[in-house]
Amino acid sequence: MSDAPKLPGSLRQNPRLDDWIRIDAADTITIRTGKVELGQGILTALVSIAAEELDVAPGRIRVESADSARAPNEFMTVGSMSIEQSGSALRQAAADARRRLLLRAADKLGLDADALSVEDGIVRTAAGAEVSYWELAGGRPFEAEVSAEASPKAASAHRLIGARAQRIDLPAKVFGQARFVQDLCFEDMLHARVVRPPTRDAKLVRCDASSVETMAGVVAVVRDGNFLAVVAEREHQASAAAERLREHSGFEREQPLGQESGLHQRLTENLKGSYPLVDGVPTEQPVPPLVAPESALHTLRASYTRPYLMHGSIGPSAAVARCDVGDDGDGGERVTIWSSTQGPSMLAPSIALVLQLEPQRVRVIHVEGPGCYGHNGSDDAALDAALCARALPGRHVRLIWSRQDEHAHEPYGPAMRIDMQASLDTQGRIVAWNHDVYSTSHIGRAMPFGNRSSLLAAQEKAEAMRRPSPRPALAPQAGLHRNADPYYDFDGVRVVKHLSLEAPLRASSLRSLGANGNVFAAESMLDELAAAADIDPVQLRLRHLKDPRAKAVIEACIERAGAHPGRGDDPQRPRGRGFAFSRYENYKCYAAVLVELEVDLASHNIHLLRAVIAADAGQIIDPDGLENQLEGGFIQAASWALKEQVRFDDTGIQSLDWESYPILRFDEVPPVVTVLLDQPDEPSVGAGEGTSGPTPAAIANAVFDATGVRLRDTPFSPARLRAALFDDAPA
Repeated sequence: MSDAPKLPGSLRQNPRLDDWIRIDAADTITIRTGKVELGQGILTALVSIAAEELDVAPGRIRVESADSARAPNEFMTVGSMSIEQSGSALRQAAADARRRLLLRAADKLGLDADALSVEDGIVRTAAGAEVSYWELAGGRPFEAEVSAEASPKAASAHRLIGARAQRIDLPAKVFGQARFVQDLCFEDMLHARVVRPPTRDAKLVRCDASSVETMAGVVAVVRDGNFLAVVAEREHQASAAAERLREHSGFEREQPLGQESGLHQRLTENLKGSYPLVDGVPTEQPVPPLVAPESALHTLRASYTRPYLMHGSIGPSAAVARCDVGDDGDGGERVTIWSSTQGPSMLAPSIALVLQLEPQRVRVIHVEGPGCYGHNGSDDAALDAALCARALPGRHVRLIWSRQDEHAHEPYGPAMRIDMQASLDTQGRIVAWNHDVYSTSHIGRAMPFGNRSSLLAAQEKAEAMRRPSPRPALAPQAGLHRNADPYYDFDGVRVVKHLSLEAPLRASSLRSLGANGNVFAAESMLDELAAAADIDPVQLRLRHLKDPRAKAVIEACIERAGAHPGRGDDPQRPRGRGFAFSRYENYKCYAAVLVELEVDLASHNIHLLRAVIAADAGQIIDPDGLENQLEGGFIQAASWALKEQVRFDDTGIQSLDWESYPILRFDEVPPVVTVLLDQPDEPSVGAGEGTSGPTPAAIANAVFDATGVRLRDTPFSPARLRAALFDDAPA
C-alpha cells in the first residue's frame, strides 16, 4: 500500500491540472468547476479559494461552471458537498499551479523558489526583479496532473478565506442582465411549449394538430407517442398555440392517483423491504423487535409525518436546445442543451440514452435558473427542448414550462412517516431509542444506466422507456434514512429504514432528503421526553452529547438567544420558545435553531417572531455565503412546516398555483440572527441543508411551549392547530 498523500475532493476523478486552472493571456486566470450556482454562492467561494492560493486579486479570476464537454466531472451539485468536493480540489490545484509557476520563476530569475514572493500574480525577488504569471505561462497549458505534494496555505496566512466576499453573480441579477436560462436569446431562436398529459400514466388518444397549424407564428407540432409540443416564432404564440392544442387533444387515464387521505398509513403497507441500520448503514438483516426496557421510568410513542412537498421554484423550468446534423462530416446528430440542471455531466449521457445517441454527441451547459435545491423540473425541460430541437435541426429552441406544468409535473419531495418510541430512566438517561422511518425512494434523478429513465418525456415517447424500479440505498446517510441514526449518545438504539412501494405521485430529491423529516421527529421526541420527565430540553440534549463542537454550537445558540421572553401579555396570543439541533449527515455542519413564536388562538395561525441559528461548518470560506445558506434553509424549512402540502385526489394534482400551494411570504419571515463558530484548522463541510431538519422541530417545540399541545404532522396549519387545541388529535 502506498503512503503517498491522496488527492482531495474531486481531484481523485479529475486529476488533470488544466481541467481546473488556466492562466489566460490577458492578465486573468480562469478556474473551472463541475459544480453549479444555484444561488448558494459556490462560485464566489471558489473564487476566494483560488485567489487565496494563487496570490492574485479576486477580480482577476474568471469562472467557467459546469459544462459536460469542458468542466471536470463532479457528478452533481447535491448533498451540501460543493465546498467539500470542488473547494478542496480547487484549493489543491491552485496550490500546485502556484508551485509550478514559482519553479518556472525561480529558473528564470536565478533564485530558489523559497526566496520569491508573489503579489497579485507578480513574482518578485528581494532585489526587485519580477516576472508575472502570464509571462511564465506563455499561454500554454500545464499539461500535468495535480500533485498531492503541493501544500496549500496554512489558515494563519489567509487573507481572503474567512473574509466577506462580494458575490460575483449578483451584479447581473441586480441590474437585470441576462443571467438565467429563461433569459437566453439567440438570433434564430424559436419558442416551444409542451402539452403534458394531466398525470404521468395518462395516454394521448386524440390530437388535432390542424387546430393550431394555421395560427400565427406556429412552426411545428411535435408529437412522439404521448409527448406533444408546439413550436412557434414568438413565445406568446407558442403559449397560445399550446393552450388551443390542449383543448383539441384528449387524454385517458389508465388509473386514478388515489385519495390523499390515508397516505401515511399506506406508506407502512406494501413495503419493498425493511432495513435495520447497523453503525449507520442499512442492512438486509432481520428487523429487531420493538422493546421498552422494564427499568424505564417513561416510555413514549408517537408518529410524525410530512406530506409531499414541492421544490416551489419561483420561475418555471426552462431550457434551450439546438440539434445540428452532419457538422462533423459523418452525418450524425449533435445536440447542445443549455439547462439549469444540477448535474450536466449526468444529464448529458442520460438524454443521449433517450435519444439513442452516443454520449459524446450530447452536450449540456449549465446556465443559472430560479433555484430549486433538489431535483425539480429542469432536467425534464431539457429533454423536452431537445426533442423539439431535434424536429427542427439548425435552430435554437427555447422551451419554458407553464406554472401549471411546474406545479403538476415536477418530482416532489416524498411524503414521510416516522414512528418513534423512546425510554428514559430514573437518572434522566435515554435507555432505548427506536426510530422507524417509512417513505418512498428519495433518489429519482436521471442516470445514464440501463434501459430505463426517470425523465418524463422518455416515458411519454412512442418507444417509451420504463421508470426505474425503486431500490433501497444501502449507503450511510443516503435517501430516506438520512439523519435517522442519532448523533447523540443513546443506549439501546434501534433504527429501521422501511422502503415503501406506495408512490401515487412522482417524487425525487428535495433539499436534505430524509433529514428534514427524521430530525423533525427525533428532535420533537426529545422535547416530549424532557416534558414528561420535567427536564430542561436543552440540558437533556447536552447530557447525551460527547462531541465538544456540538455542545459549543448549542451553547452559543442559547447564549445568543438570551432569557426566555415569557408567554406574553395577551392570553389570546401566547408566546413560546423551541429549540432543536442536528449535525447534518452526522459528519457535516452542526446547526442549532431556536425559534420564538406567537400563537393566535382566535385564528389559530402561528406567527414567527424571531430565530437564532448557531452553526459550525469547519473552516469558513465566506461568512456571508454561509449565513445565507443557513438562513435560507431555515426560511424554506419554516415554509414547509407552516404552509406547504401537495394536494391531490383521483382526478389529479390540485396544487397548481401559489394560491393552492402557498409558501411563506416576505412579511411572515422573522428576524434571524446567525452565530458562526469558525474552525480554521478543520475541513470545510457542507452547510446548505444544515437547518432544514432542526427548523420544523424548533417550531413544533415552540408551539408546545406556548400552548401545551404537540403538533406532529406538517404543515402546522390552522386546522391542525385547532384540532390539537380542542381535540388533542391531528386533523
